[in-house]
Order: sequence, then structure tokens, then C-alpha cells
Amino acid sequence: MSDYPPVAFSFKVVIGVRGPDVDAAFQEASGIGPQMEIEAYREGGENRFVHSLPKGVKHPTLTLKRGVASKNSRLVQWCKSVLEGGLDEPILPQDIQVQLLDETGTDILREWSFQNAYPTHWTVDPFQADKSAVAIEKIELSYAASTRKT
Repeated sequence: MSDYPPVAFSFKVVIGVRGPDVDAAFQEASGIGPQMEIEAYREGGENRFVHSLPKGVKHPTLTLKRGVASKNSRLVQWCKSVLEGGLDEPILPQDIQVQLLDETGTDILREWSFQNAYPTHWTVDPFQADKSAVAIEKIELSYAASTRKT
């Protein structure tokens, strides 16, 4: 079985350095990939083009979606302490890995690592009486840097 092109439905999210966590099962992970910020510079006397100069790399928020988890979830407890703690306690950032797996879910094909991540936004999708759908929560995380490992 070839690993190219890889499938997008088989992935795993690992939060922190603890062992495997069944609580970290997600339906979607997005916001993976840095972007170079540029500054437009118009050269005096030359009106045919604009120079695009690099300013630095910015990172979008890492967004994770899943069914609403139990209140005993380690991830829920972390989100609560950061977002509902009123900054009384220091924010404890975690390293996060997003691993793209093969079709069987056993081998890691690609891996992205996010350093010093912490939750910045935690929402629940609208409840709708006319739809038979799972209640989904969305967690957005800010991070200091990201690297693609494989």
C-alpha cells in the first residue's frame, strides 16, 4: 500500500508529554502551516512594480474540533484553567503534535510539532433542534513556533 497521496481522515493529536490520551480524539485539525508576512515597498521613481520584503513568519491558530468532551477530560481542565481562571494562575503551555497516519492508523506518515501552545478560544457549535448532529466544541490554540518533523 502506497503512502502517497496520504489520506486526510486518519490523524492523531498528542498534547503534552503524557502517554496516549483517548481524550485527544478529534474530528478536525486545521491551521497547520506558517506564513511569511511581507511589507510592500514602493521604490521612488519606479512605478511599474512594488517590492515585497519579508517581515517575519506568523502562525495561524491551531484549531481542533471534536464532540463535546466530559468535564473530567484533561484537555477540558486545561482549557478551563487557562480561559476561566482569570489569569490568577500562570498559563502552563503544552507542546502539541499532529500526526498524519496511514489508512490503517498505525504508521506516522507526517508530523507537525507546535511548541508552547495554549488555548485562546473555546466555543461550542450552535445547538439546532432541527438537526440530528453531535454537539461539537472548537478549541483554538496559539503557539510560539511550529515545525514539520516528517
